[in-house]
Formats: sequence, C-alpha cells, structure tokens
Amino acid sequence: MTELPHHRLDGPQDAPPLILGPSIGTSLDVWEPQLAALTRTHRVLRWDLPGHGGSAAGLVPAEATMADLARLVLRLADAQGWDTFAYAGISIGGAVGLTLAADHPERLTRLAVVCSSAHFGGSETWRERAALVRKDGTEAMAASRPGTWFAPEFAAAHRGQALIKDLLDTDPAGYAACCEALASYDVRDRLSGITVPTLVVAGREDPATPPAHAREIADGIPGASLTEVADAHHLAGVDRPGPVTAALAAHFTPGPDAGAEPAEAPTDDAGRHAAGMAVRRAVLGNAHVDRAEAGKTPFTARFQDFITRYAWGEIWTGDTLDRRTRSCITLTALIAHGHHAELAMHVRAAVRNGLTPEEIGEVLMQSAIYCGVPAANAAFGIAQEVLAELE
Repeated sequence: MTELPHHRLDGPQDAPPLILGPSIGTSLDVWEPQLAALTRTHRVLRWDLPGHGGSAAGLVPAEATMADLARLVLRLADAQGWDTFAYAGISIGGAVGLTLAADHPERLTRLAVVCSSAHFGGSETWRERAALVRKDGTEAMAASRPGTWFAPEFAAAHRGQALIKDLLDTDPAGYAACCEALASYDVRDRLSGITVPTLVVAGREDPATPPAHAREIADGIPGASLTEVADAHHLAGVDRPGPVTAALAAHFTPGPDAGAEPAEAPTDDAGRHAAGMAVRRAVLGNAHVDRAEAGKTPFTARFQDFITRYAWGEIWTGDTLDRRTRSCITLTALIAHGHHAELAMHVRAAVRNGLTPEEIGEVLMQSAIYCGVPAANAAFGIAQEVLAELE
C-alpha cells in the first residue's frame, strides 16, 4: 500500500468531509484554533506536509511540484472513501487547494484559501531557500518567523513556541521539497476556470502573502468571496483566530441556497412559506423545526404558518444583511426583552450561522451597556450553558 501522509481525523464520522492543509514549516496543529468550530459540522481530516509533523520526507520527490502535493490529498481522500470533500489550506496548503480546484474540480465541494497566493514570487527565492535549509537546517528560518507568521510578541506564548518547535523539528529534505513545489507553482492563468465555491482569507499585516495576493485570487475566480482580517499576519488563523474561524464556519456551513443566483422574493403566501421554511431549517436546525412541526395543533397552526411566512420568509430571507449580522441583532433584542427560552434557541442558531463563542460573548457585553447589566448577566448564564452543551 502506498504510504500516506501523517493525518488526524476529528468530528462525527457521518458528517460531510473537510480536509485541512497546513503552511510550510508547521504541522497539522496549526489548525487547532479552528478545530472545535469546524468539527461541529464536518468530519475533519488534518494532514502534515512531507517531512513535517509525522509525515515522511520521501512522500514526494526532492524537486516536488504542487501537483505532487495535491496527489497526497487525493490519496488521503481515497483512503477514507471520500469521492468529494471540502478543502481549506493555509499558504502552501492553499496553493494545494487551488491546484486541486484547477486539476480535479469534480472532487471538491467547497474551497477556502487562507493567506495564500496564485504564485509566490518566482523560482529563484524559493530555490535559494531550499538550498539554505538543505545546508543549515530549518534553524536558518526560525528567527524570521515571529513578525511573519504572527505578531512578534506572540512568539513567547505557548502556541507561538509550539509553532516554532514544529519548524525546528521539520526534516530539511521535506521542507526543501516544499520550497521546490512553491518555486514552480503559478496558477494565475487558471483562476478563471475554477468553478468550486471559494472563500479567500487575507491577513492585513501579512508580509509573506499581502492582501493584494488574496485580491488577485478572489478577482480571478468567478464568484469567489474575500475576507480581510485586521491585525492578522501570515498564520491569520493563529494570530486572529476568531474572525478566521467565523469566516470558515460560515463558508463551509452555508444556507441551502448558498452559491445560487439571488432569486426574486416570493410574492405569494405559498412561496414565502417555502422560502421561510428553508431558511428556518438552515438557521435553527432540522431537529428543532421537526419538533415544532410535530407539536403543531389546530390552535397553533395559524401562528406557526405566520412566523414561517413573515419572520423567516420575509425578514430572514432578505439579502441586505447576512445571517451572522441577523443573529447578533436577534440576540440583543431577546436579551433586552428577557425572552430567555428564545435566547437559548438563538444562541444555538448563532453558532450555526458562524459566530464563535468569543463573538457571542462580545454581543452579550455590548448588551450589558444598552440593555442593562442584570439582563446581560442572565444572558451570560444561558449562553454559557448552551455553548457547553454544544461542545
């Protein structure tokens, strides 16, 4: 059997598959800040690059190409029996994702490209780095990572130290092979042919792949969306985990009509009811809606129809505000009026809409100022209980 890269699986076995690719010099642990959120909805496979983490350096030739790295991902997917999968990658991991989207579009369901590029500045720099690492080891790169990967002060934190250790532990031959892949990589002329729904994430303080690189990808791929994260360096998911996690969660758990052309709002009651029921299920979950429908009586049926048509079929279906913003507004209104049962339901909905626990906590802090401390105190108790239950 052909050797596979070192990898780790997390999340429900029957959930949709999502593969996460790391940055050069890091291990699969670089995805730890996003793991809890993404495994709520996906079976997540994280993998190590050749010579990185637990992967052997000899998985690819010494003069590897990005196609060689993409084939490793396909072998991992095939070993799991996954005909299709979603994929997200950081830096070189994102380049692997773009290569998969260009060469094997039938395998991808969705793609996220984090702090990456359609090209990394040409071959000379990367071949010089490969030669340096082969000669002096990855220690030659360690001093330059703080300030590139993350804010300099983060280097002293536990996670920062762990990332630098990953780099120092990387096999020079594997690191150099990845440099060779970056040296020959350029998909700028292939972006327009990529059809998979794509999210591009950029760190505004990223010196390795500045936001202009992300904009080039987003402008080149039809329908791609772009998120720029303030104060984030090259490992934006580590440097600023909250906004990156939220963007990824929203992209990989879209509403039922995500990616479709905006449709005209339905003008008849039946159309509004159908549209409202679809959004209601996407936001609240099938289990909740099924319970509500099962508990419907002749006495409550008219009210259930009313809220499905009006609240969900007219308000929540609007395209002026996204669902994350609507969740923030809804949480605040429920706190203000003390609707605690509805609040618990909409904390769950906020998580489904991509809000992180940190962002939910920030909404509750804001409500303490404008709705009152006692109201926010009660809300914190309810939200903490719901978030603990979800974890």
